[in-house]
Amino acid sequence: MLHKFFNSNPLRNLLFVLLLLSTVSGLGYLTQRHSLQRDITFNASNSLESGSIAVLKQLSGPVSITVYATEQDVRLGDIRKVIREFLSLYQRYKSDLKLVFIDPEKEPEKTRAARIQLNGEMVIEYAGRSEHLTQINEQTLTSALLRLAHTRDHTVMYLDGHGERKLDGRANHDLGLLFGAKLKQNGFKINSLNLAIAQDIPVNTRVLVITQPQVDLMPGEVDKLLHYVEKGGNLLWLLDAEPLHGLERLAEKLDLVLPPGIVIDPAAAEMNAPATWSLGAAYPPHAITREFNLITAYPGARPLAWNENPDWQHHVLVEVAARGWVSQNASGSAGRFDKLRDTPGPAVIALTLQRNINEAEQRIVVVGNGAFLANSYAGNGGNVDLGVNMLNWLSGEEQLISLQPRVARDSNIVLSQMQLTFISVAFLLGLPLLLAGAGGYLWWIRRRA
Repeated sequence: MLHKFFNSNPLRNLLFVLLLLSTVSGLGYLTQRHSLQRDITFNASNSLESGSIAVLKQLSGPVSITVYATEQDVRLGDIRKVIREFLSLYQRYKSDLKLVFIDPEKEPEKTRAARIQLNGEMVIEYAGRSEHLTQINEQTLTSALLRLAHTRDHTVMYLDGHGERKLDGRANHDLGLLFGAKLKQNGFKINSLNLAIAQDIPVNTRVLVITQPQVDLMPGEVDKLLHYVEKGGNLLWLLDAEPLHGLERLAEKLDLVLPPGIVIDPAAAEMNAPATWSLGAAYPPHAITREFNLITAYPGARPLAWNENPDWQHHVLVEVAARGWVSQNASGSAGRFDKLRDTPGPAVIALTLQRNINEAEQRIVVVGNGAFLANSYAGNGGNVDLGVNMLNWLSGEEQLISLQPRVARDSNIVLSQMQLTFISVAFLLGLPLLLAGAGGYLWWIRRRA
């Protein structure tokens, strides 16, 4: 009797329905409590770069984004949907990112008060500071969040008045188009400093940048630089293989030894670059080069050395030319290694100095090359990114990484003429014949039945 009862169709159907409902309810509960997502698109277009995720982790408080956009745009269509879907990528990693939409046509007073210029413009607010964005992509939004993440005044001064490279200049030898622009994008304020006019280096200077002067500095100017270092000021010194023009006293202050010559790197010649270039590929462990694996290029670099001083901690940042040498040829031509005059590699061309002074840590970076950040060469490899990492470390914000733009992988398919012919024949003849054969086979089976 029990066997017949449990095997009756109504009971089996009821148990199946109950089991199905329990399974669906359990899955629904799990999806509410646990989120599991995986981006399988070719270019990972539905995911954020690791740099963006790291920036979001630096924002300890809530972020508010107000979007001034109509529900429909004549040219772009439903802007709100596009923005909402894009910002959902950020909300996935930061749950307290609040998104609010305001229609400029329905609320013109709020729009005017916010000084909105374009339909779709966004106002990002964090920790009492705000940024306006008129275009939306990962690079611009994360850079804006990076600027808002800066908790202190980050003023970068660069020495001017002696023919130095300008940090905001546009000439080929200047540093403004790529390096300077990236610094501004990351929240740094850039100002020039002429020590012949200024009484002293401003106290709000987070980092002072010195590049190669073309004329001699006056002794009084050098005194101000030495006073800045003595007080514990942070410094980025970009040295070219040229005369120091009065900065010899600064080198002595830092116990630097500056051997003459230019580094010759055969690895650069193998990459069809001039042999007078040096290539950085592997970097000793340091906060500046942590997780940094990009090649950097240094045209006409000079070697650096130092005298051991218990007051300073020295760390090698970039070492190049393991198979190369330091050439004493004044023309900088590669030639061949002269064992009587030249010095075999490797050569250190960038180093850091640290010490504790006035209850704070002083940080200095010296690079035996200024051209690697110049407008003409900064686009090579990871030059700009390394330069920005140096400034982040010098300003005490090494946790704010230099965001790498997403590299779009090539999704184009290139086919040979034979492949194109094969595909054309397959679609125009092969596929119709296959369908006709399948239909004929089914007709034959049914006819026999």
